[in-house]
Amino acid sequence: MPSPTSAQPARTAAPCTVVIFGASGDLTQRKLVPALYNLRHDGLLPDGFALVGFARREKSDEQFRAEMHEGVAAHSRTQPIDEAEWASFASSIHYHTASFDDAAGYDGLRALLDRIDAERGVAPGQGNRLFYLATPPDAYPRIVTHLGAAGLNGPPPSQRATAGWTRIIIEKPFGRDLASAQALNTHVLGVFDESQVYRIDHYLGKETVQNILTFRLGNSIFEPLWNRRYIDHVQILVAEQIGVAGRGGYYDTAGAIRDMVQNHMLQVLALTAMEPPAAFTADAVRNEKVKALQAIRPIAPEETGQYTARGQYTEYRNEPGVVHGSSTETFVAMKLAIDNWRWSGVPFYLRTGKALPQRLTEIMIQFKQPPLMLFGHGSHAGHSGPAGATEPNVLILRIQPNEGIAMRIGLKPPGSSLRLQPVELGFDYGSGFGKESPEAYERLLLDAILGDATLFIRRDEVEAAWALITPVIEGWEAGHAPKPAPYWSGTWGPDSADALIERDGRAWRLI
Repeated sequence: MPSPTSAQPARTAAPCTVVIFGASGDLTQRKLVPALYNLRHDGLLPDGFALVGFARREKSDEQFRAEMHEGVAAHSRTQPIDEAEWASFASSIHYHTASFDDAAGYDGLRALLDRIDAERGVAPGQGNRLFYLATPPDAYPRIVTHLGAAGLNGPPPSQRATAGWTRIIIEKPFGRDLASAQALNTHVLGVFDESQVYRIDHYLGKETVQNILTFRLGNSIFEPLWNRRYIDHVQILVAEQIGVAGRGGYYDTAGAIRDMVQNHMLQVLALTAMEPPAAFTADAVRNEKVKALQAIRPIAPEETGQYTARGQYTEYRNEPGVVHGSSTETFVAMKLAIDNWRWSGVPFYLRTGKALPQRLTEIMIQFKQPPLMLFGHGSHAGHSGPAGATEPNVLILRIQPNEGIAMRIGLKPPGSSLRLQPVELGFDYGSGFGKESPEAYERLLLDAILGDATLFIRRDEVEAAWALITPVIEGWEAGHAPKPAPYWSGTWGPDSADALIERDGRAWRLI
């Protein structure tokens, strides 16, 4: 993550080979290869870059390149495709046919990687290699085991005598609960060193997520206010307008708490709540994130009815792949408390769901009211407080869509009446900087190639998040909280979510 006080030069990666396991999947075509093409388009990948797709379906290099061309044409941030540039990029794309369980296939992969290195004048086994597991989670242990058996795990940096490096990116979900996450960590770290492992959460690659810290720490007017003395509460919203969109089979085994809360939302919370790091290095930033996660007060299974609310949109059980009579939640609201000096007494409210009125991800920080109500408040359509009450100041960090930052303050409108009217001061990244933000996968892939792990998740972060979420899941399964309440598509979830925050005399932000 760049220092908030200094401009960073453009970073260019060293020659390397990226191997994508699950190369026939949707993630590869929609996100990964378009991201790599855009990095090449922006001059951030060198001529010595190569890409290898690994999957069991039989196809030639040319067929794989043609499929990836279709994906880039449909999903690339930069349009239209520069065909001359694509031709140069495509010449470094290869395809390797093998199943994830075929030991001989990994020997063949090693031979292919050595041949690619030799073409660049690099000695066998000394090239830079990045493995990306874009596969179902049940394939992770098998792939990791075979990479180690084939000698493709490479020595960790502390033991490396040659210039080459080896790293591995693992997609979410990283486990289903604390026990499975710990088991997966143990398995992966039996083959790779922690310094080689990059657990990815694409939310951390979004510009506004990265700017949570730079906004706080690079502007002296905000950090002194970022504590219990001035902040009343924090709301984190991840709203999706679509339903499960053909992913019913997967989603019915995960639900909103595994799909969104355990990873994306707790990562955003950790960045919002963490203490300033001693330095902007990967370990320093991640150390503070872990401390923030570990400071969250645990919710015991028998307390889940008090601190959580669940919902399910009414059409969910008719979605393809969803089990008849499913009780999987498509909406979750939670109240969390952080037991440390900075945040004591400041509740964090989390809300996420599918089939909501709009697609929106944002963090709302609501500041405390002035100690004396000197001014009344004019009528305002979005104001949910009592008549004449002064609206609180609010800071909104909008992560998607239309990334930006807004602040609501009260000002006197023209006229003789001495009252406050809320106005919004806003900044939009697209118009403010005059260019489109890179896609999250572009930033994260480049960081992994460069060896910058700041925006990736460490073992103790994963386990701290699961240690918080697993008792909640256990409480739901034990019947300590009501089953998911139905809500209509296009609404903001069940009434129980409103009751959760209204018990504290607060309300969800009106969108």
